Amino acid sequence: MIDASSSVPSTVTVIGAGPAGLMAAERLASAGLRVTVHERMPSVGRKFLMAGRGGLNLTHSEPPAPFLDRYDAPARERVAEWLKPFSPADLTAWAEGLGQETFVGSSGRVFPRAMKASPLLRAWLVRLESLGVEIRTRSRWTGWKDGALSFDTTDGERTERPDAVVLALGGASWARLGSDAAWTPWLAEAGVAIAPFRPANVGFDVAWSPLLRDRFAGQPIKGIALTHAGRTVRGEAMIAAYGVEGGGVYALSAGLRDAIERDGSAELTLDLRPDLSRPALTQKLLKPRGKESLSNWLRKIVHLDPAAIALLREGGPLPTEPGPLAARIKGVTLTLTGVQGLSRAISSAGGVTLDAVDDHLMLKARPGVFVAGEMLDWEAPTGGYLLQAAFASGVVAAQGVTDWLQTR
Repeated sequence: MIDASSSVPSTVTVIGAGPAGLMAAERLASAGLRVTVHERMPSVGRKFLMAGRGGLNLTHSEPPAPFLDRYDAPARERVAEWLKPFSPADLTAWAEGLGQETFVGSSGRVFPRAMKASPLLRAWLVRLESLGVEIRTRSRWTGWKDGALSFDTTDGERTERPDAVVLALGGASWARLGSDAAWTPWLAEAGVAIAPFRPANVGFDVAWSPLLRDRFAGQPIKGIALTHAGRTVRGEAMIAAYGVEGGGVYALSAGLRDAIERDGSAELTLDLRPDLSRPALTQKLLKPRGKESLSNWLRKIVHLDPAAIALLREGGPLPTEPGPLAARIKGVTLTLTGVQGLSRAISSAGGVTLDAVDDHLMLKARPGVFVAGEMLDWEAPTGGYLLQAAFASGVVAAQGVTDWLQTR
């Protein structure tokens, strides 16, 4: 973007060097703008690197309709608009354009072949450098001062007056990686509506028996179906000392959290053998047990591991009749009594309300300032949905900047 009167590129300051901020910076620099990225931490992409520790799940390969259903209903329509210019296929192509071959896992999730975030981030930073993007670390935004952006840096206070700004400061989870929501007072003072932050993709408290807690904390329960309030997902749960967590739990965490906040508790039902109907499971359980222990027999007949059998016993003595035993296996009910806090949450809900920004993600209260990523009030489960929308919002904000500068 060149100012025809001066032949000097417009300047854009991006604050926050996570996926949304860096994607906005790439798009802006590719459009010919002069881009400076500020990051308060000593290095960039720290939460992004953390997300890749167990295998970087970039996005998901499922069709558009079920993909969008993963997003929280109040924000779903807005997220759908973000995905139009930067779809899951676009994200995959972008990663491969950086030399990071991808593959689709058995669950439909999309991963880089390297399974880590670090190779992709390194290649990305090389591209950003080639585009002329300047990245300043240890540069903490402290709000506006006399209309200019103010930063606390190792060299003292610095101010900037760019032509446009992209804020990509993250939400309120994983504060030690940079997302501490310290920005909320400055936007609130500017008249921006901000919804309170709440934990998302988070674990829940369960009053386990001492036996289960001591013997099975850290054990996964795989290949199960989880149901809450009529919604069922397939996935896994992880037994934690405090309760339960894991991908299947996270997919239902918004509804579970809301129910606990409203009612004081929530019920989560686990089907330990979702691929077997109750009649088919009952038929299997008709086989004689002989002298085998009930646990060993269940392991052989219906392939339940010790942790799953321990879960069955949390509901009281196991039924001996095939029908009631099948019902227990198909419907282990856990009473969730509390929500783990923001410090333990993978992501957060809340932040800048979507009504506070226009369709281009520009703040209505502060023209020329755009917002992207998790600092906006939307939420999604893990499984590629979080990263996909964060990247896409960065693309939308960048396009919003270029369109806005063209109209000036």
